Amino acid sequence: MGSPKMMYLSLGVLVFQTTSLVLTMRYSRTLQAEGPRYLASSAVVVAEVMKILTCVLLVFREHSYSMRALNSILRQEFVQKPLETLKLAIPSGIYTLQNNLLYVALSNLDAATYQVTYQLKILTTALFSVSMLGHRLGIYQWLSLLILMAGVALVQWPSESDLAPEKEALSAGSQFIGLTAVLVACCSSGFAGVYFEKILKETKQSVWVRNIQLGMFGLVFGIAGMLAYDGERVKESGMFQGYNIITWTVVALQALGGLVIAAVIKYADNILKGFATSLSIILSTLISYLWLQDFNPSGVFFLGAILVMVATFLYGYKGKPSPNPSRA
Repeated sequence: MGSPKMMYLSLGVLVFQTTSLVLTMRYSRTLQAEGPRYLASSAVVVAEVMKILTCVLLVFREHSYSMRALNSILRQEFVQKPLETLKLAIPSGIYTLQNNLLYVALSNLDAATYQVTYQLKILTTALFSVSMLGHRLGIYQWLSLLILMAGVALVQWPSESDLAPEKEALSAGSQFIGLTAVLVACCSSGFAGVYFEKILKETKQSVWVRNIQLGMFGLVFGIAGMLAYDGERVKESGMFQGYNIITWTVVALQALGGLVIAAVIKYADNILKGFATSLSIILSTLISYLWLQDFNPSGVFFLGAILVMVATFLYGYKGKPSPNPSRA
């Protein structure tokens, strides 16, 4: 565990990054601008490049700005330990899939519904932690998962005072696609996160080096996906078509996300991540309602959001040990 200053700093950055990414990504995908809309697959590739370059600079800084030390550590990890590097291909490919799913989800769901529904990743992460890492969850943790599922169900509960029936019929398919993308992203997030944690705990190498390895595979998978799904449009107008200041902000925030998660793994814990997630939900809901005006919150939604926030806090709560513990 790092110093309190770094813990609170990682909390603040995580809140900023999560909230800002959701809102700007949603705004960028729904913005009516002249010319073609930017390619989501291209944004994923550019974000990976940004993350790799930033991590290289951080490793360079860790080794006292020595180019010789930087070359040595990169050669050692990439050339002399190829099997260790290949282990990162699995979570990297899944992260790339997840990043593309987030664009699909936010193109078909409002920001607040997406943000709360995406908290199902806590459930998938817990299940993968138990099965892959052998973690044991206490009564508070399992209770939080039940509360979480109830909260997400309430968030998705249809409101009678929403849009007209004709508009609901037109948007039903879009909402289903968005919800499916979120659920798949939750499963991929849980598995990839636990797998990455398993790798970090088995080695003593810097988390920034591991992020470079993740980014290299992510870049390969990202380019392959871009060429497979948007190859013709890239040939016609280039991979930077439709880019503007909002697009570059989205890309930068997505790259920052990889660095923030690394910092959270290094300095924070579940309680801090719970605070960050809950604050992000509140901020995303309020800003989505006031700024994007694409969400009309109901009482049922707020009840579900409250349950999700309670579950998030409860998941990180371990309880106080008894003064005279009894043995089972």
